[in-house]
Amino acid sequence: MSVLAQHGDLLLILACLFGFFMAWGVGANDVANAMGTSVGSRALTVKQAIMIAIVFEFAGAYLAGGEVTSTIRKGIIDPMLLAGTPELLVYGMMSALLAAGCWLLIASLMGWPVSTTHSIVGAIVGFAAVGIGVDAVNWGKVGKIVASWVVSPVLAGSLSYGLFKSVQKLILDTDDPFKNAKKYVPMYMFAVGFMISMVTISKGLKHLLKDSGITIGFMESIGWAIACGTVVALIGSYFLNRIKRDEVLEKQNRFANVERLFAVLMVCTACAMAFAHGSNDVANAVGPLAAIVGVLKTGAVGMKSTMPSWILLLGGLGIVIGLATYGFKVMATIGKKITELTPSRGFAAELGAATTVVIASGTGLPISTTHTLVGAVLGVGFARGIGALNMRVIGTIFMSWIVTLPAGAGLAIMFFFMFKGMFS
Repeated sequence: MSVLAQHGDLLLILACLFGFFMAWGVGANDVANAMGTSVGSRALTVKQAIMIAIVFEFAGAYLAGGEVTSTIRKGIIDPMLLAGTPELLVYGMMSALLAAGCWLLIASLMGWPVSTTHSIVGAIVGFAAVGIGVDAVNWGKVGKIVASWVVSPVLAGSLSYGLFKSVQKLILDTDDPFKNAKKYVPMYMFAVGFMISMVTISKGLKHLLKDSGITIGFMESIGWAIACGTVVALIGSYFLNRIKRDEVLEKQNRFANVERLFAVLMVCTACAMAFAHGSNDVANAVGPLAAIVGVLKTGAVGMKSTMPSWILLLGGLGIVIGLATYGFKVMATIGKKITELTPSRGFAAELGAATTVVIASGTGLPISTTHTLVGAVLGVGFARGIGALNMRVIGTIFMSWIVTLPAGAGLAIMFFFMFKGMFS
């Protein structure tokens, strides 16, 4: 306890810096891959994607990210094991934030889309196994996370494959693609509105509603999502009717006018996915920071840590600065290097990824947003044949996924003993 009293202010400053650094990594890596499909398909420019992400990621992180966060992220360890030595939890969470932030910096510099969730989980597992004991780690939970490496990309890839095949059959491979696009795109718009609403309600707004004392059941969520999907389809139909056939463009590219219609759709998905992502994944940076602040304030380890609004503000700022300063590298990997994307392909990938997130939320399946989006892009590319995929880039991405957990763990162990030696 004397350690916390003696060095409390310094520990808080360091924790805030490491939390901001981790949030920067979330922005540079995770947010970038969420926007990569929109940029790669040329529905949005890099600048437009960054502006949309800045507004909607920050809004999601600040407005809907304020869940009462468990002291230990994702239930990986039991915090009460450290009840007698609360300073070890502070060192551990600081080392986890710094380790995950360092790994995300390396991955972002290399253009590797890795999971921020797996980075922080690996870091927590590392310090807990060595600093507390191997039995302190919930290995069953870790096993489920490892299983998600396969489940989430395969599920998202399969859904995106099916979606793009339906676009090919109903629109692209017909005698008049533009006419059929006007006919069928509103149906896809409804599907986008429905799924994105489900993502936002189940992954984003549930935190905000819970704080207000409002509980929305699964069937109520479906009702709201149907209403939102209908509104999106009606508004989308209005804008679609304003897009007229350009004969000159069509002579150069048979699908040019069709892709203009799908580009409208991609802007909608980009906004909503940014909001849902910000509300969910900001916890990777602010969850451990909230745990540190809780211990420093009370001097004891608690099962829950209330999330002060200034921590969410710090996390939101870190995310948008990370995207604006270094998000372009991972954006290019997702949007251009795996397979060539157009608005219709990008739409199929984004809707497939969103559907996977909804299924995961409903079933409690632990998934990674990154793995889901990469899997969705792979599914769309595979629909055009194996030759449409850049296997060398895909191999590098898979290797970076495998390395993420041990890299986070190794760095966290090193930083944990460094902080323990400095302050104890």
